[in-house]
Amino acid sequence: YICCHAVIEGVMMRSPKSFVVAVRRHVGGIAIREQEWRQLLPSLKFLRWPIFRGALVLAESLHNGFSALKFSGDHGLPPEEQGTKKGVSTSAFLAFMLSAIVSGADSEPSKGDPPSPEKKESTTGADLMLGFATLMMVLFFIGLPHALTWLVGRAIGPSFDTTSFSFHFVDGVFRVAILVGYVWVLSKTKDASVLFRYHGAEHKAIWTYEAYKPLTVDEARPFTTRHPRCGTSFLFIVVGVAVLLHVALLPFVPRLHANDFVNQLLMVFIKVPMAFPIAGLAYELQRWSAKDSCPAFIKGLTRPGIWLQKITTQPPSDAQQEVALLSLDRALAREEGKPKSPEGVTLYETFAQAAA
Repeated sequence: YICCHAVIEGVMMRSPKSFVVAVRRHVGGIAIREQEWRQLLPSLKFLRWPIFRGALVLAESLHNGFSALKFSGDHGLPPEEQGTKKGVSTSAFLAFMLSAIVSGADSEPSKGDPPSPEKKESTTGADLMLGFATLMMVLFFIGLPHALTWLVGRAIGPSFDTTSFSFHFVDGVFRVAILVGYVWVLSKTKDASVLFRYHGAEHKAIWTYEAYKPLTVDEARPFTTRHPRCGTSFLFIVVGVAVLLHVALLPFVPRLHANDFVNQLLMVFIKVPMAFPIAGLAYELQRWSAKDSCPAFIKGLTRPGIWLQKITTQPPSDAQQEVALLSLDRALAREEGKPKSPEGVTLYETFAQAAA
């Protein structure tokens, strides 16, 4: 099972055991890094069970993906365009965070063995970025919509509060609006524009593989950039599940404090841990929706995500498509036990050389 997402001037592909990043270098040529997929908390087997695994897969995608972003920035951007000392601009990171979120749902929990101690590397930077990304998601998609809904309630009156069904429905509307606005604003930045073209390239590569066709640019070109298992659909399922559960459950939670501000803050604290089972349920629904036997109304939940892919995926150039196909080809070869290059980084002068 293959999961993918775009990075700076490149594409990351992962299979259950392998992790490959291919990047078009700013000095010319292509850099490919191949390694094993590193699990988070591999000893806690219950986190791989249905419902539990959704949130963990997302965390793994962000955790491992930051190193892919750092690698792609180092090779894909010239020094004068590298926004920070680590080669990652703010807009690139925010765009990558979206890419990691919308692609994390595509992945199957890894069944490989945990990495051996001698291959472990310092993950402090990735852990910090994972924490930062989690905080940003909580603020943007839980705290901000709740705050906006509270302001609406203050304007309407005391009947519109956390014990009403309408409060949590409006909160869901704000959440969708913030998500769409976030994607649209990011799409206007240079970094995200390039990233979304690589996002389209990775989808075309996956379509080519799923159609049992050779992994070539000519074979990939006719396919659409939109894919039903893209995590963009996952985000809409998350929002839908969150709205349903919040509307069904939270109105029955009594006021937690006499002070209105404190009460609202405590309600946000209740919503944060709810995000984990919500992500788990959404992940299972996402997997179910990809099956032919899935009911039509479940498949319908993914359609808004397909529409949003009009923004998050763009038609790639042939050069971008080459990189996506290389990344997929190397991940598949390593998964089959037939790696085409040693673990680590390999530099190639041309696509033809890398493909050979």
